[in-house]
Amino acid sequence: MTASAISPALSPDPVSPEREAALLASVPTGLLIGTQWRDASDGGTFDVHDPATGEVLATLASATSVDAVAALDAADAVQASWARTAPRERAEILRRAFDLVTERADDFALLMTLEMGKPLAEARGEVAYGTEFLRWFSEETVRDYGRYLTTPEGKNKMIVQTKPVGPCLLITPWNFPLAMATRKVAPAIAAGCTMVLKPAKLTPLTSQLFAATMMEAGLPAGVLNVVSSKSASKISGPLMQDDRLRKVSFTGSTAVGKMLMKDAADKVLRTSMELGGNAPFLVFEDADLDAAVEGAMAAKMRNMGEACTAANRFLVHESVAKEFIAKFSAAMGALKTGRGTEATTNVGPIIDAGARDDIHALVSKAVEAGAVAETGGAPIEGPGYFYAPTVLSNVANDAEILRQEIFGPVAPVTTFRDEAHAIELANASEYGLASYIYTRDHNRLFRVAEQIEFGLVGFNAGVISNAAAPFGGVKQSGLGREGGAEGLAEYTTTQYIGIADPYAAR
Repeated sequence: MTASAISPALSPDPVSPEREAALLASVPTGLLIGTQWRDASDGGTFDVHDPATGEVLATLASATSVDAVAALDAADAVQASWARTAPRERAEILRRAFDLVTERADDFALLMTLEMGKPLAEARGEVAYGTEFLRWFSEETVRDYGRYLTTPEGKNKMIVQTKPVGPCLLITPWNFPLAMATRKVAPAIAAGCTMVLKPAKLTPLTSQLFAATMMEAGLPAGVLNVVSSKSASKISGPLMQDDRLRKVSFTGSTAVGKMLMKDAADKVLRTSMELGGNAPFLVFEDADLDAAVEGAMAAKMRNMGEACTAANRFLVHESVAKEFIAKFSAAMGALKTGRGTEATTNVGPIIDAGARDDIHALVSKAVEAGAVAETGGAPIEGPGYFYAPTVLSNVANDAEILRQEIFGPVAPVTTFRDEAHAIELANASEYGLASYIYTRDHNRLFRVAEQIEFGLVGFNAGVISNAAAPFGGVKQSGLGREGGAEGLAEYTTTQYIGIADPYAAR
């Protein structure tokens, strides 16, 4: 994201309750299936809560398995015609959507702040980041190239073309409600695929508003269907056993991703899996420590640490560890927690009570084993689900907190002896999504980058996600890529046509 994770809200004026109520009232609360928003087939609903207060924000229709199949019916019914739609027309729809979401940036930012908790400044940053997927793929839509050539022995001509993979199930997480939707929906539209979108039950409101905006941008009915639900399995289960579904794209935990991959095997479904992370943040002895601390703040505190790319393990050369810890702790200790709508807030709440309890359990175990809380180390009392920004020093290299994805504002620091030791510690994880390297030595950068097992490497930079770049991991962090030219390829299949060479018969 382009916005700093530790900036105060952009507007000095507090958001009024009337403004919040008006925005929430504008969000569709039904299921988008084909041409209309409608109630769940059994009339079921679920509540969406404000994590800063625990209060109910809205009540949405909760899709059933019947509704999921109806959504796939709608998607399948228009797949052929949508695939034949001119690339320029699909591109123009995405570009109009980019313009509309950008015009309504304040609404989308506030809605994300209300349902997810992030400060308004960061929510605005997510709008800027998320809309870039709409703009990028609007430009890529008309550049899905094939090729035409002669086979090596000269007997045939060869045409290679791409085609849309077909109806897709898109399952998004709760932590980036807009960007995770645009990162999946935009390339699917660009490729000519229809979709059933299942937003996370904790933060579905942004997806509801985004879908309404896509329709306003001219997306034909049935291309994008939205089935918010309190039960993910009731949506994914029947759809992944349906022969008409051709792809599933999931962002979330590795545990759930593994289950979906097992389900996908029955129908040999195309899958894209962006799963868990355990990002190492390597600080070498020659690093600019002030720059490293600034990068650490961005890499750790973006989204309150509730990001798969968040720096999870701070691996610091033993010769500079004391200085780094002192500066890092001072910066973390200066952060102000609060509801994201408050002008001075730069750290919002954790998503729910269970997540906060899990974070504190990891911190408590580390402290019991000898780690020292240089700042923070405990939940913040009062309404909402807040946790104090925390730096832990003297963390053992085998501590559980270094093996688990923390998903919160906690930074455990451990040390390494030399480059080889740093690489060994960095790779000591089943995950391989994001990583960060701080050093002045460019040769070291390339040596380390080639040896560590991660799909993303930030070099003297704490935030590197970009719509034009391929995003994804290795090992148990998933497979496939989102963003860049690679992101479009995830939604296409390749077809080869062999033609008798007209000159071969002469």
